[in-house]
Amino acid sequence: MPDYLDDLRLAHVLADAADAATMDRFKALDLKVETKPDMTPVSEADKAAEELIRGQLQRARPRDAILGEEYGIEGTGPRRWVIDPIDGTKNYVRGVPVWATLIALMEAAEGGYQPVVGVVSAPALGRRWWAAKGHGAYTGRSLSSATRLHVSRVSKLSDASFAYSSLSGWEERGRLDGFLDLTREVWRTRAYGDFWPYMMVAEGSVDLCAEPELSLWDMAATAIVVTEAGGAFTGLDGRPGPHSGDAAASNGLLHDELLAYLNRQY
Repeated sequence: MPDYLDDLRLAHVLADAADAATMDRFKALDLKVETKPDMTPVSEADKAAEELIRGQLQRARPRDAILGEEYGIEGTGPRRWVIDPIDGTKNYVRGVPVWATLIALMEAAEGGYQPVVGVVSAPALGRRWWAAKGHGAYTGRSLSSATRLHVSRVSKLSDASFAYSSLSGWEERGRLDGFLDLTREVWRTRAYGDFWPYMMVAEGSVDLCAEPELSLWDMAATAIVVTEAGGAFTGLDGRPGPHSGDAAASNGLLHDELLAYLNRQY
């Protein structure tokens, strides 16, 4: 099996460059923000960070394809880098420090492309998480200064902490009743949002999280960090991986119950 460690090292270099660019414009009074056709915001920093990552990848991995949130797909082949230059743009443009650059490498496999490397870098929080297939998941300042991640062993919903992003998406998709029933069963709920709940599942500080609408670039990096930490990452349909357009992540012990609540029909 390939070890992917060279690709992981490259992903850290890419994240370092993106962190410098995004932090340079974070809380800038003259930051330019536009509205995309889907009515979500995009800042000049989103575009600049993705351009920077793409440029470095084209030099370092010219044969690999690149899929990014802002500039789409480029190239073909069995290896594909997937980039979200700023996950949490609404936070970024308001000066909230909960945002991250997500960088993943996916490889062609049975059932579609699957993530084999993931880096989640949140420079305003001073945090970074990463994983490579078969090598576990870690957090720390660098590859040489890292702590291995493990999901929690909480096995009862009544003891579990559940994280989510917002209520509106669940209501729009007719899943609010099951979602609310779940919140009544668990020990604690918090709406941390975006990439952060998945990283907390991976490090064992949260036991469950879910979102009703996501894109591949929102999930590719977070999915491998969760699974390499021993957790489960699926769509709400139970399909493993980041391909369902929505996500449920857990420590694995509570995953079936999580999906059962979020798929309840009334």
